[in-house]
Amino acid sequence: MSKIEMKTPLVEMDGDEMTRILWQMIKDDLILPFVDLKTEYYDLGLKKRNETDDQVTIDASEATKKYGVAVKCATITPNAARVEEYGLKEMWKSPNGTIRAILDGTVFRAPIIVKGIDPCVRNWKKPITIARHAYGDVYKASEMKIPEAGKVELVYTKADGSEERMLVHEFDGAGVVQGQHNLSASIESFARSCFNFALDQKQDLWFATKDTISKQYDHTFKDIFQEIFDAEYKERFDEAGITYFYTLIDDAVARVMKSEGGFIWACKNYDGDVMSDMLSSAFGSLAMMTSVLVSPQGYYEYEAAHGTVQRHYYKHLNGEETSTNSVATIFAWTGALRKRGELDGLPELAAFADKLEAACIATIEEGEMTGDLALITSLPNPTRLSSGEFIKAIRRRLEERL
Repeated sequence: MSKIEMKTPLVEMDGDEMTRILWQMIKDDLILPFVDLKTEYYDLGLKKRNETDDQVTIDASEATKKYGVAVKCATITPNAARVEEYGLKEMWKSPNGTIRAILDGTVFRAPIIVKGIDPCVRNWKKPITIARHAYGDVYKASEMKIPEAGKVELVYTKADGSEERMLVHEFDGAGVVQGQHNLSASIESFARSCFNFALDQKQDLWFATKDTISKQYDHTFKDIFQEIFDAEYKERFDEAGITYFYTLIDDAVARVMKSEGGFIWACKNYDGDVMSDMLSSAFGSLAMMTSVLVSPQGYYEYEAAHGTVQRHYYKHLNGEETSTNSVATIFAWTGALRKRGELDGLPELAAFADKLEAACIATIEEGEMTGDLALITSLPNPTRLSSGEFIKAIRRRLEERL
């Protein structure tokens, strides 16, 4: 069969460790034989980020603005141990944080539902989508170790040179301090992205922060959401038969656990990071969740929500067999290819993405899966496949559909 043609390149952001190995396997077995793939390639592996002083991450973000759609492999956010392991110049910031700050928008994450992989929470019947704000807070924070007794103040210097000061803490010994920020414009984009997504999906929208404790910072999020909803979205929500409500984050967690699912849960940046991992694991596996950054300017960046699977990578380097789940990474590719097809008027490209996803799900539902799923499936006598065997099993079913 002839390969499916593409008009516009995807921005391809390669990554680190085991997910980098899977990335190439997915391209070789599931995409390149069927699609005349066009990408603008950026290596976001930790070595290349270190070589370029992280300029490659900025370049990849700007390319996403140019082409509109990107697909990203999982990457390492280095800690002190990684600095030593890789001989880094410095402890580079999260590439995801850099990309999200440049593109703005909201990260939407939802579990991939498969028969035989049952949620740990037995009353969850429908997917729960996390809408995670993609800018600021702890991911853009400034931090300082306090070596000894002293005073830390928050200082706001206005354009005219005048100042406002607030005491953060009077230290009587060593400690640590952190300064976070956010932007009203970014919070407004976050709110509108969430409201629009809820209308598209025809699902209720929840938003949760801790405004009772954070009476300025978190309360600003709450106020902006409510003002935009009342002015722009209330009538449209009523017409669609869906609701929006705000609650405290601890109340939201309790409600989520007792719900049946089928709604969108909007969270600030850190809350969304943590809660999306909790939901993906409770629904089955960290490798069974889709993730897309949607910018109000019309940029889309698809990625896997999990990490680089370091433990499996070291096994791979030692020549040992691994059984690493590649579903979320495959769905990052399918999401990007589908969106590229939609934007470029290429229905055959979007249909290919649909068929590849269906082949992934069918492989698992027919009892062939990686080790993480074999441990938790309710299907009888599952076949545990290696990383490469699983991808080849998907390819067989993909070829049947094509």
